[in-house]
Amino acid sequence: SWICKEVLFIGATMRHSPYKIVEMFEETMADYTGAPYAVSMNSCTNAIFLACKWAAVEGKDVIIPKRTYLSPPQSIMQAGGNLVFEDIEWQGIYQLKPFPIYDAAKRLTSDMYIPGSFMCLSFHIKKHLKIGKGGMILCDNLDAVRWLKARRYEGRTDGMKYHEDMINEEGWNMYMSPDQAARGLMLMQNYPEVVEDIPEGPPYRDLTEFELFKGVRVI
Repeated sequence: SWICKEVLFIGATMRHSPYKIVEMFEETMADYTGAPYAVSMNSCTNAIFLACKWAAVEGKDVIIPKRTYLSPPQSIMQAGGNLVFEDIEWQGIYQLKPFPIYDAAKRLTSDMYIPGSFMCLSFHIKKHLKIGKGGMILCDNLDAVRWLKARRYEGRTDGMKYHEDMINEEGWNMYMSPDQAARGLMLMQNYPEVVEDIPEGPPYRDLTEFELFKGVRVI
């Protein structure tokens, strides 16, 4: 792991890195969902943000349902996208149109991955896999995987020591911690193969009710 190579224990390199468990959790989630790759994050909110940054939404319209949680629209705005609301019903998953990005916070079942997409998962205590905090991006683009792994950890290069790395792009502190991954891996040991989407009750508020989104166009 790119983090573990710097970890020292009583002056000597550790035989086992605690961050190996993060890679194990990512591999497990990829296998379960049918995705070629899974990149863990510290939240679904940040997963959506980084997916939007990779997709270069800046200056472009990004259309989402006007009834969803507060964080996805803010992630779009913070990534530079022009937020547009659509008056539609949805369950479990919705697309950030026209980009191949999906907010899948309320879905976690086997073989759910949509080829060519970036599916953002949530491990909040109210979601399927109740880690308490954390998220993940499922994708099938290896270039994107490398980019996402660097951006979630201050722009650092995967597999390179901090003192040897030449950081050339900005990043953020958005990586998953080993304790979160360990809990996720334990929960997956008895997780069902087929799981229904989580219904929202009571329903999400209309986001146009909030002052923050008053000027957002609705289609």
